[in-house]
Amino acid sequence: MPKSQGALVRKLLVLALVGLAAQLIDGSLGMAYGLTSSTLLLVAGVAPAAASASVHLAEIGTTLAAGVAHWRFGNVDWRVVTRIALPGAIGAFAGATVLSSISTESAAPWMAGILFTLGAYLLVRFARPLRTDRVGGRLRGRFLGPLGLVAGFVDATGGGGWGPVATPALLVSGRMEPRKVIGSVDTAEFVVAGAASVGFLIGLGSEGFLLPTVAALLIGGLVAAPLAAWLVRIVPAQLLGAAVGGVIVLTNARTLIRSAELDGPVRPAVYAVLAAGWLAALVLAVRALRRTRRARATAVPATASDAPAAGVPAAPAATGAVPAELAGTGTPAAR
Repeated sequence: MPKSQGALVRKLLVLALVGLAAQLIDGSLGMAYGLTSSTLLLVAGVAPAAASASVHLAEIGTTLAAGVAHWRFGNVDWRVVTRIALPGAIGAFAGATVLSSISTESAAPWMAGILFTLGAYLLVRFARPLRTDRVGGRLRGRFLGPLGLVAGFVDATGGGGWGPVATPALLVSGRMEPRKVIGSVDTAEFVVAGAASVGFLIGLGSEGFLLPTVAALLIGGLVAAPLAAWLVRIVPAQLLGAAVGGVIVLTNARTLIRSAELDGPVRPAVYAVLAAGWLAALVLAVRALRRTRRARATAVPATASDAPAAGVPAAPAATGAVPAELAGTGTPAAR
């Protein structure tokens, strides 16, 4: 095999591993496919617009499969999907157009800044327990529309971010079950990924898509899908989310530090501060995971002891019970 062909095969294998790793993380957390794959593509030297375009084109296939699966399991609230998908598509198309018009030199720190911010958000998000109580009422369109618009724009310009922006906002509202938040956001992402791809096609042309990269990411993601379903039963989402957030922060900090031309003792000091923050987030995530598991362990005996006698109506369930989706084992409560 010629040397050039061998190098191409090795590059495609690396990209397939990127897609596999991103899907493993996404399948375990319910988010971060775009964040992880875009970050790793930037590290590999892919231009920001091409990285985001390729990731979104690959996501059309992965989100379609995930959306169908969520629909079959009854995890989709179609009212929410219809109210965030169209604004999300508009925001994604606009974000793709903006990123396509920016030079690579200008786009690199912009995209790294967005990914850095979202990675920092993952650190904070998984370092503390989520709100688990639900309130009555339905989510209003005047909330869902702007949410979809902002999430779609951030997703296209940053190469990822639909899940990290949209899902927590829906979760903290307390008006939807976690599984339906995950399923609805995931299903709507198919439309968002398609709109972003159209925007990149118009802005960059067909040559803006790295089709071998897209194919490698897609193949890696499809291979990882069943592994992710197994991994989510083994690795606590709370701990994995904090770990992935730190990787994204440190990786994109390198681009930001270079853009700011920080030299001398400042650079290692910045890395030391970020590493200390990452370690603190991991410690808090472990503590939150232990508190959640203790709450579940004490809730089970209490439920058994409070079981009603035959013919006596059961008392209403406690509102403070921690759902399995938020306990760190089982389906994660974010997408």
